[in-house]
Amino acid sequence: MAKVEVYSTESCPFCVRARNLLNKKGVEFEEYRIDQEPELRPKMEERAGRTSVPQIFIDDFHVGGFDELSEMDIDGELDERLGLE
Repeated sequence: MAKVEVYSTESCPFCVRARNLLNKKGVEFEEYRIDQEPELRPKMEERAGRTSVPQIFIDDFHVGGFDELSEMDIDGELDERLGLE
């Protein structure tokens, strides 16, 4: 199974959607809550090159945010990258 990391906050609606999609697929993920641990934000920004949440990584591949995650799912690429096929 792929290593999935999600930088997020509790109340961000796109973070909630990303968590829901990954949970629906039965994927375990490491969640870094930058609202609870703001010292993680610089690492997220360095890795992603972005400041918004969520920022999602699958096996160190930067997916992007929820829009990109959802697009990968629609295109059938997400299951393959997650090792679900």
